[in-house]
Amino acid sequence: MRITHKKGYADGPFGQLHYMTAGSGQPLVMTHQSPDSMVQFEPVLGLLAQHGIQAIAADIPGYGMSDTPDHPPSITEYAQMVPAVLDHLGLQTANLLGHHTGALIMTEAALLYPDRVDKLVLNGPLPLTDEERSFFKGMMAVEKTWTPKWDGSHLAEQWAFRFNAMPEWTNLAAFNTHFVHGLLAGEQVYYAHDAVFDYEHEAAIARLQCPTLILANTGDAIYAQSRRTAELRPDFAYAELQGGSIDIIDEQPEAWVAAVAEFIESR
Repeated sequence: MRITHKKGYADGPFGQLHYMTAGSGQPLVMTHQSPDSMVQFEPVLGLLAQHGIQAIAADIPGYGMSDTPDHPPSITEYAQMVPAVLDHLGLQTANLLGHHTGALIMTEAALLYPDRVDKLVLNGPLPLTDEERSFFKGMMAVEKTWTPKWDGSHLAEQWAFRFNAMPEWTNLAAFNTHFVHGLLAGEQVYYAHDAVFDYEHEAAIARLQCPTLILANTGDAIYAQSRRTAELRPDFAYAELQGGSIDIIDEQPEAWVAAVAEFIESR
């Protein structure tokens, strides 16, 4: 049976927030990597719903179809999207899940609004050393130079940049989808990554008190940081998928959903 996906808009901290829902049951609010959109979760919405989960995916402000902030927000400001979505949907509490950039946003939301969070899933957390932070900031600074060019060469440049972020990709269709959705952020594409590398996820992880799952895949570009998170918080639940890439949700949707659902359903 095909489960209908419903889309809508909520009033958020920077204007309207675009979201999509499927199913009913325990609510799970999900935020995506950057630059991308909630399209990242389309392959798993119906599968989550089959587990009795109300799957809710939202575009981060400035990405997808959510309104763009008038300044580069901090992770704390991005996290304000969570109570906005919950209030709009009439939910007092929910489980939260974030992938890459979304993992930092949901961590901060869990710290800011602990009474509204049941469980937290960090799919690709990012605790960094000082050297790693400096490296990533330098590498991602190129996003501030991306601007349209009449000959279309900016598209090839950005395609190559994403392609070189991983040693190996497995799903060309998924790669193309997420590349295209990343373009929707325009010249403000750097906003989220600026916030990511100004945020000390390692310190925030240490402060978390809600039940938390670290969800990793061995082919992820930041797999080492997931393992580091497990060392920092051995009390967290941990699940690991084999292989894959940054686009693990497209590559292994059934296995991904099984890991998430098992944690959400556990006592």
